[in-house]
Amino acid sequence: MLPLLKTRIPGPRSRALSRQLRRHECRNTTFVSADWPIFWERARGCNVWDADGNRYLDLTAAFGVASVGHNNPRVTAAARVQLSRLVHAMGDVHPNELKVRLATELSALTFDRWLRKSEIINHKSKILFSNSGSEAVEAALKTAILATGKPGVIAFVGAYHGLTYGALDATAWNYFRAPFHPQLPGFTVHSAPTESAVRAAFEQSERGIGAVIVEPILGRGGIVVPPPDFLPMLRRVCDEHRALLIADEIYTGFCRTGRWFAVEHWGVVPDLICVGKAMSNGFPISACIGRADVMDAWPESAGEALHTSTHLGNPLGCAMALAAIDEMKRLKLDEHACRLQDRLPGRGLGLMKGVELPNATACQRAVKRLLRRGIIALGGGERGNVLTLTPPLTISEGELEFTAKEIVRATK
Repeated sequence: MLPLLKTRIPGPRSRALSRQLRRHECRNTTFVSADWPIFWERARGCNVWDADGNRYLDLTAAFGVASVGHNNPRVTAAARVQLSRLVHAMGDVHPNELKVRLATELSALTFDRWLRKSEIINHKSKILFSNSGSEAVEAALKTAILATGKPGVIAFVGAYHGLTYGALDATAWNYFRAPFHPQLPGFTVHSAPTESAVRAAFEQSERGIGAVIVEPILGRGGIVVPPPDFLPMLRRVCDEHRALLIADEIYTGFCRTGRWFAVEHWGVVPDLICVGKAMSNGFPISACIGRADVMDAWPESAGEALHTSTHLGNPLGCAMALAAIDEMKRLKLDEHACRLQDRLPGRGLGLMKGVELPNATACQRAVKRLLRRGIIALGGGERGNVLTLTPPLTISEGELEFTAKEIVRATK
């Protein structure tokens, strides 16, 4: 189904909702202008309908979340069944069986698969569940200091790891950091993505580097694919310095780049991997997954967990995640994303592409032109000059063909 606009956008209902929202929401949260935003009302597959009845083709998958399509029937059915049984349990006290099943599934998809032929005896992974990508990063950073005893972390220029304080310390965008710099812990060294810079960061750290955190492909940073030797180099240098390699796959994970996880493009096995977004196709759930010998740096629980949250391992989120992962397998979405990657313009891998434009103004103009043509897209990159394209992985060849033509028209 291709877009069909019934009225000018934003329509009267969206404009009325914008006015009401401005009266009640923190003014820094949602940008509101005469031609922005639309208000989503329902969605199905790759299509979104707004409050005024307009239909759009979604090239964002709602920030990369709806990988198996909006309102996927199997995921929705799993959610309905679980809603009728149990919405919330006591995740770190009296949990639900679904948490066990999801932890087992995530282990099978990551370290159990990657290290199947390894000589490492204790290679099975363990999971620390959370609710958002930032929280998964926080869990990884805490694991790193427990496992290594060294507080320092290396992150990279252009990296975006989230906005909670630990994750924000690793995020390298001055825009997000500057207002809160006096409160940031300061354990991160931000390095250029070169071997000489990484080695210098290790050597110059006074407190010791316990981990390197990296997005295998920059997501919000503008869809930047690293050189072929970058991830293997990080693995090698981390091994030399007895530091952990943390892969932030919040954006790239679950078939987005044409592999289940982006690190697989380079044959690199991290020590910890952070996942979220597409894992449940819509429910806020995430996880830090690590090798068991690394995760066992956390002490055995004596009844009070050192790191937990109220909704940890929420049964509804676990049910949706299990259903979404089943759909990814059934539809072979890793292969689908790989097969269609050349149908989208720009740089990137799989169905994660970025079209670099001259400046932020040109990118904003393209995003608004596309919206008027019935296509939802986002700007990205630290300079705001990259049109980022991360559609649902269920998108069809016809929809991609339509999309490519419209992007050419919008970016002229």
